[in-house]
Amino acid sequence: MTVGCVVMAYGTPASLDDVEAYYTHIRRGRPPTAEQLADLVARYESLGGTSPLRAITEAQAAVLRAGLGDGWVVELGLKHSAPFIEDAVATLAGAGVDRVVGVVLAPHYSAGSVGEYVARLQDAASSHGLPATAIESWHDLPELVEFLAAAIRDALANMPARTKVLFTAHSLPERVLAGDRYPDELAASGAAVAARAGLDRWAGWGVAWQSAARTPEPWRGPDVLDVLADLAATGRADGVVVCPHGFVADHLEVLYDLDVQAAARAAELGLAFGRTRSLNADPVVLGALAERVRDAAG
Repeated sequence: MTVGCVVMAYGTPASLDDVEAYYTHIRRGRPPTAEQLADLVARYESLGGTSPLRAITEAQAAVLRAGLGDGWVVELGLKHSAPFIEDAVATLAGAGVDRVVGVVLAPHYSAGSVGEYVARLQDAASSHGLPATAIESWHDLPELVEFLAAAIRDALANMPARTKVLFTAHSLPERVLAGDRYPDELAASGAAVAARAGLDRWAGWGVAWQSAARTPEPWRGPDVLDVLADLAATGRADGVVVCPHGFVADHLEVLYDLDVQAAARAAELGLAFGRTRSLNADPVVLGALAERVRDAAG
């Protein structure tokens, strides 16, 4: 019996020429304005023209493939660029798998993010007559908690004594978060990592949000840039370490929104700034995640 695994991730444009099509797909078929497109292109250009996300995602899938071993066929399925989730399921169906297990490279569940991946996976599997299940979240994986705690301890080593750790994740519109467990899972994993790292609850760490889209509707806050300004204005910290625990790879929201934008704001405010290393293709964490995928297959 052969089991198929679809490793699902957001996707990224392969080159600057692909940015418009990618952006249009994110906007559900609505092309971006010239201003929106120019802004996103400029962000990619600041990183050298492309994001490392695709290569990192492929490396993550390779580690999971190795961890699952014989009896498994693993394919990468992306949300906003090829190969899409539906492509991955079709490939698995052609390989003769008996069932499909999906895992999203995002630790925290939200109906508006991970839920969409899972729905697309199940619809695609159903069209091929395959049973499908998925891991909805894995933020509580002990190996992930330890990885993030160690990354915080390392980042704090060269920071001022009065440094606050801010756990961040991608903001979502308030209407999407109504009744959603995403904020609770983020808070729970932040607390678990902070406890493991030995951080004081009030002076040592807090939670912020980042990368909200510029739309008229309210998005969940406080934004990390606003928190930096507040810490500087009140004098409650001399430095900040951002731990983007909602993300698992170096990509635009980390390399630009934090390493460029947030770092520049901190410098303007006179705050020392640090950022924890990203998970990327860490073999220990992804090896443990492979075990959870195997368990989900039954």
